[in-house]
Amino acid sequence: MNRTIRRASVFTLLLVFALLVRATWVQFYEGRALADDNDNRRNAIETYAEPLGNIVVGGEHITGSARTKGSDLAYKRTYTNGPLYAAVTGYASQAYAPTQLEGIYADVLNGTDPRLRTVTDMVTNGRSAPGDVVTTVDPAVQKAAYEALGDKKGAAVAIDPETGRILAAVSTPSYDPAALTDANTAGEAWTRLNEDPDKPLTNRALRQPLPPGSTFKLVVAAAALEDGLYSSVDERTDSPDPYPLPGSSKDLTNENPSAPCENASIRVALQYSCNNVFGKMAVDLGQDKVRDMAEEFGFNDDEQDVPVRAYTSVYPSDMDPAQTALSGIGQFDVTATPLQIAMVSAALANDGELVSPHMVSRVTDSGGDVLEDHDEDASTRRIVSSSTAEQLRSAMQTVVNEGTGTNAQLSGATVGGKTGTAQHGENNSKTPYAWFTSYAESDANGKKVAVAVLVEQSDAARSEVSGNGLAAPIARETMRAALQD
Repeated sequence: MNRTIRRASVFTLLLVFALLVRATWVQFYEGRALADDNDNRRNAIETYAEPLGNIVVGGEHITGSARTKGSDLAYKRTYTNGPLYAAVTGYASQAYAPTQLEGIYADVLNGTDPRLRTVTDMVTNGRSAPGDVVTTVDPAVQKAAYEALGDKKGAAVAIDPETGRILAAVSTPSYDPAALTDANTAGEAWTRLNEDPDKPLTNRALRQPLPPGSTFKLVVAAAALEDGLYSSVDERTDSPDPYPLPGSSKDLTNENPSAPCENASIRVALQYSCNNVFGKMAVDLGQDKVRDMAEEFGFNDDEQDVPVRAYTSVYPSDMDPAQTALSGIGQFDVTATPLQIAMVSAALANDGELVSPHMVSRVTDSGGDVLEDHDEDASTRRIVSSSTAEQLRSAMQTVVNEGTGTNAQLSGATVGGKTGTAQHGENNSKTPYAWFTSYAESDANGKKVAVAVLVEQSDAARSEVSGNGLAAPIARETMRAALQD
């Protein structure tokens, strides 16, 4: 054979061998990655070839599936009262990756979770019937919080303190998840929602931590009582008014200069929201002790799943004494989600024990058999002693009955709360955030609920922005709904 022909033959064989190696590599090593690629339309075709499983609230499906026309995607997701439940469900879209419960339980809802497979599925190699996700959300509580927030930008979270069940998770302004379900129309809705300056796609209840203001004073008070810095909520503190910030030429003053804040007890300091008391208390305790207590309640936990991953609420490190004082009133770099602030009230309402908050009760297969039981698996940990919890509940009742939280009063129930007005912007140049956190117990049926409300922005004049004026009425209506038989 001619040398040139022989070399060409060898080269051709090498090319064939290289192609075989590449094909083998793609098939056996890269095949799964390609199959799972979000841009692989075959995945979308398979996902939407059959109706999806459903998300359940109060025993009723709030999701569904509808037949499409003129598309290779046979079904699309539908929602009942979509804007009301958007912060719970998220969306399942033919064009975009699913979010919230739709994303976390996508495999259950589309029938690909291995736990759904039956013997028949294995024999036929068919897709399993999808399962359902049963939430803990109470439709009456969700609706009450949503309607009370109205056109305000903000959020509300309600928790059953004895079980950890999240009864409501509301974020406003909301959006209709149905606008994102159809691949043919989702793009326009996606652009509109993302360009909206009010950011309706942001889940403010779980995923937007902001300065908590004076609601954080409950954490500082708990640290002081647990540490023994003060023996009771009625012991007078050592608190000059105003309080000179250590290492600074500035003083920490109070919103109400005539309030009896000098050397005030914890009860009085919560009643009048005395900055001087809690600023100095944080310095006297030291940032490490305050941080330890904050972390007991859930701050600095970057794996806070309900099961949606909540953004981390932060109590900072490496502060100087003046910054530590500001952290004691929920300012400087302290941030919290409404979920986190509701957890503080929930632990105090439950005698000092925090049951892990969760918004999914159970996950079931198509026949109703339980795959996951989050009510049964909820963990409980002690945050503060029973005595500390009882004292702080009593002081919170004083806030509602005689102090800055009177708008949360609710007939037929024992209510305790704490207001918060958090500074916002450089030199407090922007409208403050209004907070309210509370717990309530029905005098008639013994039901309990813990609530946190954030009003990020409203139509109220700056001078009228307060936790009592804006957030407490929303908390009151949410608690009222939760305590009904």
